[in-house]
Amino acid sequence: MADGLRDFGFVEGKNVKVEARWALGKPEALPQLARELVQLGVAVLVATARPSIEAARAATTDLPIIATDLESDPVASGYVASLARPGGNLTGFFSDAPTLCGKWLQQIGEIIPDVKTIAVLWDSTTGPYQLDTMTVAAGVNSIRISVMEFRDSAGLGKALDLGLRGGPQAVIQLGSPLIRQASPRIAETLLRHRMPGMSQFRIFPDSGGLISYGPNLPDLYRRLGGYVSRVLHGARPGDLPIERPNKFELVINLKTAKALQLTIPGTLLATADDVIE
Repeated sequence: MADGLRDFGFVEGKNVKVEARWALGKPEALPQLARELVQLGVAVLVATARPSIEAARAATTDLPIIATDLESDPVASGYVASLARPGGNLTGFFSDAPTLCGKWLQQIGEIIPDVKTIAVLWDSTTGPYQLDTMTVAAGVNSIRISVMEFRDSAGLGKALDLGLRGGPQAVIQLGSPLIRQASPRIAETLLRHRMPGMSQFRIFPDSGGLISYGPNLPDLYRRLGGYVSRVLHGARPGDLPIERPNKFELVINLKTAKALQLTIPGTLLATADDVIE
C-alpha cells in the first residue's frame, strides 16, 4: 500500500502516518481494534477481508472505509448500493468470483481431463458467495463437488482430513485469510495424500502445493493505496466505483506435479507467470 500512497505524493513519516492494527489470527479482536482507530481520529480506515470490513462498518458510518476482500459480493453483503456508484462511506476492491471459479475449473480440467469430482475447502465465516458461485460453475461443467466446511484453524485440519476420505480427484481452496495462513500445512497434507490442489494464493505452490491462480496481491495493495490517496485528496468513497483485481498470477510447482505423476500441458505452462522446478 505504501507504493500506492507514494504514487500520489504521500510518504509515510513525512506527510502521512499509518496506524496499523493486527488481530493476529483472532477475529474477535477486530471490533475493538476498529473502535480504537476511530477514537484516534484517523482520516481513513483500511479494511482487508470480510471480518475487518464488518468491524470497520460497525465502528463508523462517517469515516471513509477503503476495503479489499476476495471472498464476498459487496452489493449482496449490503456494503454498497452498486459497483459503479457505491454511495455511503465504503469503496475498494472486491474479487469477481464467477470468473475466478470458472478459471480454476478450466485449469484443473487441463491437468486432469477426466475430472468429475472436486472437493472444495470452504471457510464458512467468509459467507456463501464463493461456495454458491463454485457450485454453479461446477454444475455447468458437470463436476460434482463435496464441501470441506470449517470455521476456525482447528476445524480446518479436521475438515480437510475428513473430505479427503471421500476420494476427490482434486481440492480447490476458496479464499480465506485462514486458508492463506494455513497454506503450508494444507500443501503438506495434500502432498502426503497425493492429492492435486488449487489455491488463489501463491504461497500454496511456494510451500509445495501444485498450482495457484489469483490476484497479484502486491499490485492489488498498490491500487488500494491509490484509492486511499484519492480520499485523502478529497474524493468521496461513495463516488469511487468498486474495482476488481486486474492483474492475476499463475504459479505451477512442477516438482509437485512430478511427485503426483501429473503431466502439466505445455499450453498451461506457457501461460504461467512462475514455474517452480
